[in-house]
Amino acid sequence: MKIVFLDAKTVGNDVDLSIFNQFGDFISYETTPPDKTIERVKDADIVITNKVVIDKNVIDNAKNLKLICEAATGYNNININYAKEKGVQVRNVAGYSTESVVQHTFAMLFYLLEHLKYYDEYVKSGEYAKSDIFTHIGKPFWEINDKIWGIIGLGTIGRRVAQVAESFGAKVIYSSTSGIDRQEKYKKVSLDELLKTSDIISIHAPLNEKTRGLIKYDQLRLMKKSAILLNLGRGGIVDEDDLARALDENLIAGAGLDVLEKEPINEDSPLLKIKNKERLFITPHIAWTSIEARQKLINEIAENIKAFLEGRDRNRIV
Repeated sequence: MKIVFLDAKTVGNDVDLSIFNQFGDFISYETTPPDKTIERVKDADIVITNKVVIDKNVIDNAKNLKLICEAATGYNNININYAKEKGVQVRNVAGYSTESVVQHTFAMLFYLLEHLKYYDEYVKSGEYAKSDIFTHIGKPFWEINDKIWGIIGLGTIGRRVAQVAESFGAKVIYSSTSGIDRQEKYKKVSLDELLKTSDIISIHAPLNEKTRGLIKYDQLRLMKKSAILLNLGRGGIVDEDDLARALDENLIAGAGLDVLEKEPINEDSPLLKIKNKERLFITPHIAWTSIEARQKLINEIAENIKAFLEGRDRNRIV
């Protein structure tokens, strides 16, 4: 059995991949450019990919291919229908990063809400040492307690964010992006109502035809000027040109993004050119990357391979 991991760099160099050796001849590549994919999978029985595209052409040239393991939850980089047609199974991993994403959601919020960069620089610049009082209230901040936290996409991560938000005393409301009615303990509202009333808005939805471009300039205009927007769902849900404009026009207090329309970010992205840079906090798609989450991801992939070899349908997509 030959197992090939096409983009192991995406899970970090501190995660032990030796767990895959038990299944046969394991080969790991840090990254795989498109022109190398076919060559690297042509003899593989099992392929592990995070973001490397496995399309019809790749599948046709991998004559021994039996299983594709997605090293993530989303699998839009794999031609699912063609894999099914060719009898190639596909399995993904869900739920491995929930706690990590929730933690990062609050890290982003606090960084923006409490102006942590400003206060850190105030002290380290030497200005605090010159102060004639013990404190400095250069940039006031408010409490989460008794504020409204609006969640767009109340899935597994959204529900966990809601639980933690409640522990800080926030009132949670949500807007559904799927259109599916479920019994939830939180109040369901329209997107417009959520935007108008929330003090904090966090996005935890997938990118699809219903969510692409969901938050544009007209939606941002509905938000409170004191509100903070956090996107930990997918890039493309928030229109980046419109967000940059809204921040420069002081329509909202701040925005935190862990996901972008294009990753890595374009050098000419409007987000890199805004005037009010202190209102925007961007991290390079790291919310999912706690040490625990990445190790769990690897362990789950190994379990998916084991289940495949034993004829079980664990986490099987096709």
